[in-house]
Amino acid sequence: MLINLHISNIALIDELDIDFSEGLNILTGETGAGKSIIIGSIGIGLGGRFDQSLLRDSSKDGMVELLFGIDDIMAEKLMSLEIEAPDGEVLISRRLVGGRTINRINDQTVTVSKLRMAAGMLINLHAQHEQRTLLKPEMHMELLDSSDPGIEELKNKVKSIYQEHKAVSDKLSEMRTDKADRIKRMDFLDYEIKEIENAKLKSGEDEELELQFKRGSNAKEITEITSGIYSITGYDSDRSAGNQLSRAVRDIQSLIRLDEGTEELSNLLTDIEGLLSDFNRQLSEYMKDSDFSEEELREVESRLNLINSLKIKYGNSLEDISQSLSELKAEYDELSRYDDIIEELTVKEKDLSEKLEKESCRLSEKRKKVAERLCTDISSAMAELNFNKVDFSMHFEKTDRFTPSGTDKAVFYISTNIGEEPGPLNEIASGGELSRVLLAMKSAISEKGGTPTLIFDEIDSGISGVTAQKVGEMMKRLSGSHQIIAITHLPQIAAAADSAFLIEKTVENDRTFTNIRILDKEERVNELARLLGGDKVTDSVIAAAREMIS
Repeated sequence: MLINLHISNIALIDELDIDFSEGLNILTGETGAGKSIIIGSIGIGLGGRFDQSLLRDSSKDGMVELLFGIDDIMAEKLMSLEIEAPDGEVLISRRLVGGRTINRINDQTVTVSKLRMAAGMLINLHAQHEQRTLLKPEMHMELLDSSDPGIEELKNKVKSIYQEHKAVSDKLSEMRTDKADRIKRMDFLDYEIKEIENAKLKSGEDEELELQFKRGSNAKEITEITSGIYSITGYDSDRSAGNQLSRAVRDIQSLIRLDEGTEELSNLLTDIEGLLSDFNRQLSEYMKDSDFSEEELREVESRLNLINSLKIKYGNSLEDISQSLSELKAEYDELSRYDDIIEELTVKEKDLSEKLEKESCRLSEKRKKVAERLCTDISSAMAELNFNKVDFSMHFEKTDRFTPSGTDKAVFYISTNIGEEPGPLNEIASGGELSRVLLAMKSAISEKGGTPTLIFDEIDSGISGVTAQKVGEMMKRLSGSHQIIAITHLPQIAAAADSAFLIEKTVENDRTFTNIRILDKEERVNELARLLGGDKVTDSVIAAAREMIS
């Protein structure tokens, strides 16, 4: 169940904590008090849109936290998403920081898709006007499929075979070209393969050539600089550092004979001479290596041009060119074995078509069985919701081609009046009927398991009187096995609450705030009286409110 909802810096909410209870939690309030903000914040917590425009103060962070208490069964389900709940609690947190949303579950940062999957196991939010989904015939089969895990299992199998079948069919279509085009393509592939192979590329060759070309292009300037350095440090003249330092080493030997304490100085000077000698030797070798002829430079440049032209055609690196060569050879081999491969693919396509037909039939049979039970349950639930006459069923048609969902096209049919033939739900039902049909569906599906917490935002749209009372009774019955959180304007539904909350606006220091608080027994009577009588709350209205609660 949802234990606590924490909202910070969203719309008219500065900071808000709501502790929910088991059973039926009813939220009421004046129009415009901020009920949509509460539901919208829950939607954010479940992975909905969260951006700067929703913040009360754009200079501060916005946050929504949902704390759930779970049982061992739910803990095992969440483990499939690698989410642990050792204390029997799951905290879903979404924080908007500097335009970036941070999603966490139990202090573990997660992607928004993973957060949505986890939230979908814990809570089902029936947002206002969700009944519009029933106006889309393509959603009817989705509702059916979501009602039974066995359908989902078969559906995933059909989808897997469909994807494999499509890949084979696409490959066949791609390969079915006329002979002239195929030969032309093979000639072109052969040219490209030989072009790469004749280049005899070596790994790292391009980098080495780039270095050589740079040195060769700058050979004259390099020679001038290195020659100048060598004339200073070498042995070409008496004033060169090498000759001067050798003379100093000889002289310091005479100094040692006069003063043995200068031996350390002599050793240092000898080391310096050795380092300079090593430097001059390496510099001399470098000068020899840098001696590029015009012919050598032209060879390097020509090789580089060849490699770069291949990069333009086949990839940005030698590795990419090698990969392209493998792909070209594979395509050439495929075209050279054209008849054999076409035969293999044709056989495979036929085999997959048979499998797809078989599994689609199994899926269709499963759907029809589940649909029959589900429609019976929905019809029973609708009868409880004050429908005079209910004829609720699902009509199936076969599509003219395979789809990832099989070969079914299914639409709910309904008749709620005696003497009227059933018709498509999206064409027959009124707004108030759609609202009750959706509640009946939720009731039928939820009683088989599903998410432990159900949230209804104004499920009472378009109903009143006895029908509203029936809706309240059904929600009360559902709350025996699920935690229910509902926003309503109707006293018949509010009277069934186990816990009642009032959403209201307050003004403090010339600022408007949305707050929510749980009502005690007497406050609950007064709020119910307001729903019954509006501005004129008389003693008789209060008495009626007490009677409804009792």
